[in-house]
Amino acid sequence: MIGWMHHTPRWTVISVCVIAAVLLFVGASSHVTDLLSQGLHPYDWAPGWLNLYWSSLALFDTLAAVFLIRGKRRGADLACAILATDLAANLYAVYGIQHSSLAVQPGLQRLTVFAALVLGAAPFIRRHLTS
Repeated sequence: MIGWMHHTPRWTVISVCVIAAVLLFVGASSHVTDLLSQGLHPYDWAPGWLNLYWSSLALFDTLAAVFLIRGKRRGADLACAILATDLAANLYAVYGIQHSSLAVQPGLQRLTVFAALVLGAAPFIRRHLTS
Protein backbone atom coordinates (compact mmCIF):
# COMPACT_ATOMS: atom_id res chain seq x y z
CA MET A 1 0.00 0.00 0.00
CA ILE A 2 1.24 3.47 -0.81
CA GLY A 3 2.60 5.21 2.30
CA TRP A 4 0.46 8.34 2.12
CA MET A 5 -2.69 6.18 2.17
CA HIS A 6 -1.76 5.21 5.73
CA HIS A 7 -2.11 8.84 6.78
CA THR A 8 -5.70 9.50 5.77
CA PRO A 9 -7.07 11.82 8.47
CA ARG A 10 -9.68 10.30 10.76
CA TRP A 11 -12.13 13.12 10.00
CA THR A 12 -11.88 12.25 6.30
CA VAL A 13 -12.65 8.59 6.95
CA ILE A 14 -15.62 9.50 9.14
CA SER A 15 -16.91 12.06 6.64
CA VAL A 16 -16.74 9.66 3.71
CA CYS A 17 -18.46 6.91 5.70
CA VAL A 18 -21.25 9.20 6.88
CA ILE A 19 -21.85 10.73 3.43
CA ALA A 20 -21.85 7.30 1.78
CA ALA A 21 -24.15 5.86 4.45
CA VAL A 22 -26.64 8.72 4.12
CA LEU A 23 -26.72 8.37 0.33
CA LEU A 24 -27.08 4.60 0.60
CA PHE A 25 -30.03 5.11 2.95
CA VAL A 26 -31.56 7.49 0.40
CA GLY A 27 -31.19 4.80 -2.26
CA ALA A 28 -32.62 2.14 0.04
CA SER A 29 -35.64 4.29 0.84
CA SER A 30 -36.26 4.78 -2.87
CA HIS A 31 -36.14 1.03 -3.47
CA VAL A 32 -38.37 0.35 -0.44
CA THR A 33 -40.89 2.91 -1.75
CA ASP A 34 -40.88 1.17 -5.14
CA LEU A 35 -41.33 -2.22 -3.47
CA LEU A 36 -44.23 -1.05 -1.34
CA SER A 37 -46.02 0.78 -4.12
CA GLN A 38 -45.37 -1.51 -7.09
CA GLY A 39 -43.94 -4.80 -5.85
CA LEU A 40 -40.86 -6.64 -7.09
CA HIS A 41 -41.25 -5.40 -10.68
CA PRO A 42 -41.68 -1.62 -10.45
CA TYR A 43 -40.35 -0.85 -13.95
CA ASP A 44 -42.54 -2.27 -16.72
CA TRP A 45 -39.95 -1.42 -19.36
CA ALA A 46 -37.12 -3.36 -17.65
CA PRO A 47 -36.57 -7.12 -17.76
CA GLY A 48 -37.44 -9.15 -14.68
CA TRP A 49 -33.85 -9.79 -13.61
CA LEU A 50 -33.11 -6.06 -13.62
CA ASN A 51 -36.24 -5.31 -11.59
CA LEU A 52 -35.24 -7.96 -9.06
CA TYR A 53 -31.71 -6.58 -8.84
CA TRP A 54 -32.98 -3.06 -8.15
CA SER A 55 -35.51 -4.39 -5.62
CA SER A 56 -32.73 -6.30 -3.82
CA LEU A 57 -30.95 -2.99 -3.26
CA ALA A 58 -33.56 -2.15 -0.61
CA LEU A 59 -31.75 -4.71 1.55
CA PHE A 60 -28.16 -4.37 0.30
CA ASP A 61 -28.05 -0.54 0.40
CA THR A 62 -29.29 -0.69 3.99
CA LEU A 63 -26.72 -3.33 4.98
CA ALA A 64 -23.84 -1.38 3.45
CA ALA A 65 -24.97 1.83 5.18
CA VAL A 66 -25.25 0.13 8.57
CA PHE A 67 -21.81 -1.46 8.20
CA LEU A 68 -20.28 1.91 7.24
CA ILE A 69 -21.89 3.64 10.23
CA ARG A 70 -20.41 0.91 12.44
CA GLY A 71 -16.96 1.49 10.88
CA LYS A 72 -16.78 -1.94 9.27
CA ARG A 73 -14.57 -2.71 6.29
CA ARG A 74 -17.30 -4.93 4.81
CA GLY A 75 -19.44 -1.79 4.49
CA ALA A 76 -16.92 -0.20 2.15
CA ASP A 77 -16.54 -3.46 0.23
CA LEU A 78 -20.30 -3.93 -0.11
CA ALA A 79 -20.81 -0.29 -1.09
CA CYS A 80 -18.18 -0.69 -3.84
CA ALA A 81 -19.84 -3.86 -5.13
CA ILE A 82 -23.28 -2.24 -5.05
CA LEU A 83 -22.19 0.92 -6.80
CA ALA A 84 -20.18 -0.86 -9.48
CA THR A 85 -23.05 -3.22 -10.32
CA ASP A 86 -25.77 -0.57 -9.95
CA LEU A 87 -23.90 1.78 -12.26
CA ALA A 88 -23.45 -1.03 -14.80
CA ALA A 89 -27.15 -1.97 -14.55
CA ASN A 90 -28.26 1.63 -14.97
CA LEU A 91 -25.91 2.22 -17.90
CA TYR A 92 -27.32 -0.89 -19.54
CA ALA A 93 -30.87 0.31 -18.89
CA VAL A 94 -30.21 3.80 -20.24
CA TYR A 95 -28.14 2.88 -23.28
CA GLY A 96 -29.31 -0.66 -24.06
CA ILE A 97 -33.01 -0.56 -23.24
CA GLN A 98 -34.12 3.06 -23.25
CA HIS A 99 -31.69 4.17 -25.99
CA SER A 100 -31.01 7.35 -24.08
CA SER A 101 -27.82 8.97 -22.82
CA LEU A 102 -26.09 10.16 -19.67
CA ALA A 103 -26.68 13.79 -20.69
CA VAL A 104 -30.47 13.53 -20.29
CA GLN A 105 -30.55 11.25 -17.22
CA PRO A 106 -29.95 13.28 -14.03
CA GLY A 107 -30.44 10.20 -11.85
CA LEU A 108 -27.67 8.40 -13.71
CA GLN A 109 -25.48 11.48 -13.46
CA ARG A 110 -25.90 11.53 -9.66
CA LEU A 111 -25.26 7.78 -9.43
CA THR A 112 -22.08 8.16 -11.50
CA VAL A 113 -20.74 10.87 -9.17
CA PHE A 114 -21.65 8.82 -6.08
CA ALA A 115 -19.98 5.71 -7.53
CA ALA A 116 -16.85 7.73 -8.31
CA LEU A 117 -16.79 9.08 -4.75
CA VAL A 118 -17.12 5.67 -3.11
CA LEU A 119 -14.88 3.74 -5.51
CA GLY A 120 -12.25 6.49 -5.39
CA ALA A 121 -12.29 6.88 -1.61
CA ALA A 122 -12.48 3.20 -0.67
CA PRO A 123 -8.74 2.45 -0.94
CA PHE A 124 -7.98 5.40 1.36
CA ILE A 125 -10.55 4.63 4.04
CA ARG A 126 -10.69 0.85 3.96
CA ARG A 127 -7.58 0.23 6.00
CA HIS A 128 -8.89 2.53 8.76
CA LEU A 129 -12.05 0.45 9.22
CA THR A 130 -12.36 -2.66 11.37
CA SER A 131 -12.99 -6.10 9.95
